[in-house]
Parts: sequence; C-alpha cells; structure tokens
Amino acid sequence: MQNIFHSSDYPDLLIGLEGPDDAAVWRLDDSRALVVTTDFFTPVVDNAYDYGAIAAANSLSDIYAMGGMPFLALNVAALPPDLPIEISADILRGGAEKAREARVVIAGGHTVQDKEPKYGLVVIGFVDPQKMLSKGGLKVGDALVLTKPLGFGVTTTALKREQADEKDVKEVVTWMTRLNKTAGQLAVEFNLRGGTDITGFSLLGHGWEMANAAQVALEIEYSKIPFVSCARKYADKGAFAGGLFDNRSYFSSHVQCDQSLDEPSQMLLFDPQTSGGLLLGVPQEKLDAFMNRAKELDQPLWVIGKAKQGQGIQVK
Repeated sequence: MQNIFHSSDYPDLLIGLEGPDDAAVWRLDDSRALVVTTDFFTPVVDNAYDYGAIAAANSLSDIYAMGGMPFLALNVAALPPDLPIEISADILRGGAEKAREARVVIAGGHTVQDKEPKYGLVVIGFVDPQKMLSKGGLKVGDALVLTKPLGFGVTTTALKREQADEKDVKEVVTWMTRLNKTAGQLAVEFNLRGGTDITGFSLLGHGWEMANAAQVALEIEYSKIPFVSCARKYADKGAFAGGLFDNRSYFSSHVQCDQSLDEPSQMLLFDPQTSGGLLLGVPQEKLDAFMNRAKELDQPLWVIGKAKQGQGIQVK
C-alpha cells in the first residue's frame, strides 16, 4: 500500500498506515472511534469446537489490545467441500459461542472452499481515542506486565506431531480460549497507554515492535516469565513450529540474551502464540493498585521486566 494511501489524506485514521499495530482505528468524534481488525488461521488443535473458539478469541484480542470493546463480527471461513458438515458446524458454533461470551454478535460473514480449513473473524469495536492503547505508548520506567503464560506454540506443534499429552493440550486450550476482555478493561481503567497482544511474532517479536514504536528498550527477567507446565518438555523435544525459526531469524538482531540461558530457553521466547495474552506497560506508581485490582477481577498477571532508555531487548 506504500505510495497509494497517505496518512495525511486521512486525518481521522488514527492508527493504520504509519507503524504496525494491532488494529486500525478510525475517529468518529472526540470521544469515539471505531477499531477494526481481522484474523484467521488453520486449525491448531484437533477438536473442531475448540478450534473455532480459539480462532474467535484470537480475533477479538486485537480489539482488547487497543483498549477497545468489540460489539460486531463477521465470520471468515475457508472449508473443504468434503469436510463433514458436523465438523464445519462445530467450528462455527465454537466461534459463535465465544463471541457471545464477549457480548459480540456475529452477523453473517463469508465462506469459500479450500483444501484446508481456515477460520476467523472480522471484528469491529469502539474505543475512546483519548484512552486507547498502542504499541508506541510505552514509557521509560513502565513495568512490563503479561496476562497469559507462554508455550502455546510448542504444545500445539507437539500435538500435530502426535507427541502431546491430552492433559497438556487441555491446559493450553484453556488459556487460548480465555478472552483478553478483562485484561483490556483493566488497562483502560488504569489509563494505560502502551499495550499489544502476544501472537504469531512471539513475546520477543511483539515486544520489539513495542520497544521500536516507543523508542525505548525492554529489560526482561527470564525467571519471571510464565510458561505453561509442559512448555519446557516440548521445547526439549524440539517441537518448534516453522514460525519460531522465522521469528528468531528476523528479531534476534534486536535481542541480547544472557549467556546463562540455554538453547531451548531462548527458543521459547520466539515461540509463536495463538490467542496469547496482553503485554502492558504499567507506570510504577500504578503497579501495586493495578495488581490488587487484577486479583479482585481474577485476572492473572506477571511482571516480567521494565522499559528503560535505549534500544532493543535485553533478556537477563
């Protein structure tokens, strides 16, 4: 789209043409803006209903990552013509029931035929332009707070290789189907400015996008990063998705890892996530109240580092 659309021609397009972010934002007036996003992907689990729910939660997450509240969605699906109707129905039902949990209505959509199933949503939400989150909103001194553990990618890759235990898949599905709604509302309640969700580019990839957009450096403490209980097990088995190697190739030049971290530990930081948590910048003076409020709302949080002056990411 370079040299076709220019941000100066669209003053109400607040986010969308300049740097990368989680969704496009179009200002309606001083207190309201539309947030628009879309996402879809091939199955990450075997259960059709869970796949639909995960895909919907993942699509909705981009709205929450902007500090917005979704209200309307459309299905986007590509389904093989020989796929049993029961499986197609379960995928769409999983997505619909997850959207209803988020108080979002799915008002139709579009389906085409393809060799491999693909499903997701186009989502529209509202956000207050004065309160929205962005990758560039991080400030020096902000604590880095993560709202879901890591390790989804190695687990689903192990599942595809028929190496995953059922209890491990259940643990990861529980996290992937969890909405980021409460985390997003919490960020707005505390008037945060910097945030993103951790998905395909991994913790370090999306973290670097935030650092680069905000012109700060990130200092992350590996020992404080949460992982699902099976993450290290599958990392040791080499259950790495192709996207992990892409992430490492693209982002590693911006990352400095402590020499004490072994190869599997470093690889997990580049693990692509599906429907991962939010990474939020919380000013230090708000951190205690933020954590206490999260406990009241039953919202898991982990403080994994801080933003400081400089460039890139340092993992200690």
